[in-house]
Amino acid sequence: MALLALQNISLSFGGPALLDGVNLTVEARERICLIGRNGAGKSTLMKVINGQIKADSGEKIVEGGAIITQLEQEVPRDMSGSVYEVVASGLQELGDLLTQYHQLNERDDIGSDSWLSRMGQIQHELEANNGWHFQVNIDKVISLLKLNPEADFSKLSGGIKRRVLLARALVQEPDILLLDEPTNHLDINAILWLEEFLKNNYKGSLIFITHDRAFLKSLATRIIELDRGKATSWPGDYANFLRRKEEALHAEELENKRFDKKLAQEEIWIRQGVKARRTRNEGRVRALEKMRKERSNRRVQQGSAVLRIDSGERTGKRVVEVENLSYTLPNGRILIDNLSLLIQRGDKIGLIGPNGVGKSTLLRVLLGEIKADSGKLIQGTNVQVAYFDQLRSQLDETKTVKDNLDNGADRITINGESKHVISYLQDFLFTPQRVNSPVKSLSGGERNRLLLAKLFIKPANVLVLDEPTNDLDVDTLELLEELLLGYKGTVLLVSHDRAFINNIVTSCLVFKGKGEIDEFIGSYDDWQALNPSAGLGDESNKKTTKSKPKKEKTIKQTSVTPVSNIKKLSYNEKRELEQLPKEIEALEEEIAQLHQIMSDSDFYQQDQKK
Repeated sequence: MALLALQNISLSFGGPALLDGVNLTVEARERICLIGRNGAGKSTLMKVINGQIKADSGEKIVEGGAIITQLEQEVPRDMSGSVYEVVASGLQELGDLLTQYHQLNERDDIGSDSWLSRMGQIQHELEANNGWHFQVNIDKVISLLKLNPEADFSKLSGGIKRRVLLARALVQEPDILLLDEPTNHLDINAILWLEEFLKNNYKGSLIFITHDRAFLKSLATRIIELDRGKATSWPGDYANFLRRKEEALHAEELENKRFDKKLAQEEIWIRQGVKARRTRNEGRVRALEKMRKERSNRRVQQGSAVLRIDSGERTGKRVVEVENLSYTLPNGRILIDNLSLLIQRGDKIGLIGPNGVGKSTLLRVLLGEIKADSGKLIQGTNVQVAYFDQLRSQLDETKTVKDNLDNGADRITINGESKHVISYLQDFLFTPQRVNSPVKSLSGGERNRLLLAKLFIKPANVLVLDEPTNDLDVDTLELLEELLLGYKGTVLLVSHDRAFINNIVTSCLVFKGKGEIDEFIGSYDDWQALNPSAGLGDESNKKTTKSKPKKEKTIKQTSVTPVSNIKKLSYNEKRELEQLPKEIEALEEEIAQLHQIMSDSDFYQQDQKK
């Protein structure tokens, strides 16, 4: 039996139905990913499942006793207390009792009359409500998620706060866990940890929303797409979904063309007037009226964003160069330690590392916004920079969408052509009605699209993108990828989206912590393949490195084959073995030549097939 069943769920907020007869079943231990455009109703559907919103019509059936919990998309600003208190608060009244019990055991007056009286009262209430079971569960979850129960929640990093909130949801022992964009604002280490935990440790069902394609591919056992109010189930992996979705859209397009052609023929017939056999033609007239109604109710798929940028005049070959650059925070923490780096025209460089390690600081140093403590900074000639700030500080929340573009002008110039501001904003999926909305009313995805629209107005031969992927739907992400792949200028990219990094960059700056930054030719996956045990600024990496020799030694000892069981080489195998060193040497020379060709700064400006 299904844990959850939604039957003909419909919900509207005044316009076209956001959810239009949605049907969904969730079986035990399924991992379902909800995907769809920004505004398609994914988060709304989750709120319906969780009971936060009541549908206009339809039925929600939950198996008796099934528990549904949701991990908040954003960390609540007013949440405070110790980690234990925050985790226990997921159990509501029972959590309050367990928190009091925990605090009593930490007091200095243990054994006093008042302490014994209060402890006896709490223990009685806990026994009456099966509280000891949940106390064990809290301790188990805190241990499993590697949290310090006494740590102050307000002083934790964003990634650890998200981990505490996950613990808060898990202590309720949910049968269905809802995650809305769980990877937002997490660094790669935290995302990898979350992936591993949900795959190997969480035993319930999972419904999640994400724009992170690597996370989606790793976790999802089924994909549910929300499109124009309808929910379609696509079993299998993400690659299968893309293929079958393309086929379905093609079939829909052909069917719409056939329908429109028939409707046009019937409209011509009706305009000629109904002639003989009027009774016989009444059915045809009724069919035409039905076709007109069906056509007026058709919901056309929302168009894709149109992203264009003028790369302007070419920079010099050297965009920026630094020698022996260092930067230390006032508290003594080293972010950049003796860095030497040359960025040339056409480079697409990804900056990868944990949150707070100094990626955004390095960008601001390279742009000249922050002065380094020591070292030499040389900026190239004719550099025009467009800077995407992850905090979106370039947007004025008190102004409208339109007024945030080019000081509210009615027309803007793109690639030498004049264009009306409303037409330009429609390229970024803003409706004419939305153009006059204040920025503070926009969703995260809409704010990101607006910031991209603002940046792309003026020519730029250097793009600096700090976390541009947060809140963007997958379709817009892929369009941004295509734009950056064809972009002739230089790109500096900070992102924790592994798929996005892999598809864009030609080299990486890997932040290892304590100011150490390594330059690597290739993508994140290339770096990970050559450094499988390396972490990104993770202190636990040191332990891994120390224990590695022991692991290798154990492998060698357990893989020794008894001499009596060694198979002797044949004559042909001996000849092949003798030739191997020469073949290896020839291949190494060929690899060296290819590396030399690829190191040319103009190599990636060529045709992509070549």
